[in-house]
Amino acid sequence: MATRHVVQMSGGIGSFWAAKRVAAQHGTDNLVLLFADTLTEDEDLYRFMDDASAHLGVAPTIVQDGRTPFEVFFDVKWLGNSRLAPCSKHLKQVPCRKWMTDHCDPADTIAYVGFDHAETRRLPGTVNGWSPWRVEFPMCDEPYWSKDRMLDECRALGIVVPRLYELGYEHNNCGGLCVRAGREQWLLTLDTFPARYAYAEELEEKFRATHDKDVAILTETVAGVKYPLTLAELRRRYEAGLVRRRKRIRQASLFDPAAACC
Repeated sequence: MATRHVVQMSGGIGSFWAAKRVAAQHGTDNLVLLFADTLTEDEDLYRFMDDASAHLGVAPTIVQDGRTPFEVFFDVKWLGNSRLAPCSKHLKQVPCRKWMTDHCDPADTIAYVGFDHAETRRLPGTVNGWSPWRVEFPMCDEPYWSKDRMLDECRALGIVVPRLYELGYEHNNCGGLCVRAGREQWLLTLDTFPARYAYAEELEEKFRATHDKDVAILTETVAGVKYPLTLAELRRRYEAGLVRRRKRIRQASLFDPAAACC
């Protein structure tokens, strides 16, 4: 039986190039582009998915839990943060694994994830999490490309890159509201998508009130002690000029594997 090649297609540039490398090596007859929709993605992610899948000649296979990240937080009574994000488990891992269980035999299936060489620390946990399926990481193989290189190569193909990258985001997921992101990305969202920030701020405050817990998506450390930093407080400090956002300008660059965090 022919091997099935299932790319975990997130809408990010890494997973697109992972799919490109898999297609170049194995063809597209048994290629699956598996996309888990969190229902909070930026509108342009769907445009990019359409363009990327049309370029590859493979229609995406879409799965979804049916809830948004904040709906998951209220259901599991845990507010997602950089340490623990139940949204990732329930909205991405569980639906994808169910599809794999229903459609793919581990004996003749390989799963692919778009982590690059700078993210190799994430590989062991991913391999363990996808067991018993074999997992490969095409962007961790030579040639090593930085994210900026991937974006430039995408433009060279005539595909418009996802706008979140152009706006300065490191990842094209959850419309700029990823709870794993740090303070800088939340400030970027406050500047760029104030309505989205207000939505997250309102739901964070509602969660805190509903569960009567002093918790927040973000934290800050003062005198060696870690405290919750709410989105409301971060916004107030930003509006008062007490914090500033560092602006990043993207430019093409070749990746130096020696400089990667392994």
